[in-house]
Amino acid sequence: MEILILVVFVLGYTFIALEHPVHIDKAATALVTGVLSWGIFVLGADLIPTHLLESFSLFSHEYTGDPSLIQAIFYEHRLLHHMEEIASILFFLMGAMTIVELVDAHEGFAVITDRIKTKNKVKLLWIIGILTFFFSAALDNLTTTIVMISLLRKLIEDKQTRWFYVGMVIVAANAGGAWSPIGDVTTTMLWIGNQLSTGVIVTHLFIPSVVCLLVPLLVLSFTMKGEVVRPLKAEGLEHYLEPTTAFERNLVFIVGLAGLLFVPVFKTVTHLPPFMGMMLSLGVLWMLTEIMHKNKNTETKSHLSVVGVLRKIDVASVLFFLGILLAVAALAEVGHLLVMADWLRNQLENIYAINLAIGMLSSIVDNVPLVAASMGMYEVAPDGATGWEAFFVHDGRFWQFLAYCAGTGGSALIIGSAAGVAAMGLEKIDFIWYLKRISLLAILGYFAGAFVYILMFA
Repeated sequence: MEILILVVFVLGYTFIALEHPVHIDKAATALVTGVLSWGIFVLGADLIPTHLLESFSLFSHEYTGDPSLIQAIFYEHRLLHHMEEIASILFFLMGAMTIVELVDAHEGFAVITDRIKTKNKVKLLWIIGILTFFFSAALDNLTTTIVMISLLRKLIEDKQTRWFYVGMVIVAANAGGAWSPIGDVTTTMLWIGNQLSTGVIVTHLFIPSVVCLLVPLLVLSFTMKGEVVRPLKAEGLEHYLEPTTAFERNLVFIVGLAGLLFVPVFKTVTHLPPFMGMMLSLGVLWMLTEIMHKNKNTETKSHLSVVGVLRKIDVASVLFFLGILLAVAALAEVGHLLVMADWLRNQLENIYAINLAIGMLSSIVDNVPLVAASMGMYEVAPDGATGWEAFFVHDGRFWQFLAYCAGTGGSALIIGSAAGVAAMGLEKIDFIWYLKRISLLAILGYFAGAFVYILMFA
């Protein structure tokens, strides 16, 4: 059963990578892979031990004394346990996409795009990279990727050229998220789990993260030439009949950006999942736009409302996310990720080698379960520990380097991070295209930043 699930995952992964040659949408492949993995897991799993059934029945209102029923309920609850995290990510993604689309509908991003005058490819690359790097630290890598893709659509017409910039956005977003406690979900996990403190995350990981971005940018500075072609501004009849005013554009942009920045603050204060803050921000912006356009006729304001914007949300991208996360959850549930973490511990006795391996593995499977497995395998050592245990104290070297590697290693493949998966869905980037043109640059940056960290602290 364990081998069959792994085979299904590899086959699904292959079909996603070969989406264009096989002419099957990656969202369909991801859904089939995720659901089949769970079906095989449930049908092929051994019977739950009696003591687990008895303890589980104490918390199950559906318990009737029928062991087969308890078996079914047990697996259902295991699935729902993973669905809590998956649904949280999906609602977060949908909320962020809706806010970004609403700002875009009001031409709010003109506040930024109108100030980017250069068409030089290298200069534009540096501007986009630096903006993404710092936005990601303040927001998070997923939200930043969605925002930057929207900006790039207004700055670059040619699809292949824009894909290249989106690829660098993924690298920059993951690098920027690694040095902030709210920039990447894995760093947030280590921060909340008390493995790392805010000060250490920022001061120790900032320079390696900068190097992780600078190396690809420097390489491209010597290879890219020419200028980008700006897209012609498409304006429908409604733009001329009832255009948004400068006040409306600026207000929606400021409130939208403030709403995105509010999400990590809300999470820190309330300890509720991030999607709750995103939904609150969306609700406030929704009310604001309804009030703002209440005196306009229905046809004119339809494209400026949340209801109208929701029709533009790429549901296929959300379903792709769902399928991928279900498949990875099945791998975690069957124990493959724990086995992998245990193997790394036994085979690689050097903490830097272990974390470098985890970072590269996170480009194949989601970094969240890998970091969760690492947190379960290695406990926080007490202060004053010596020898091997000294690496695992609060703010220890192992946790610091894990935050960097897990946060940036996923850039090696487009499917290896939330930012990459979102970009793949929104821009329809081909897996093989990213592998050929971006992966090597991302890997160079990853190892360069890791080398700098080791030089600084080893």
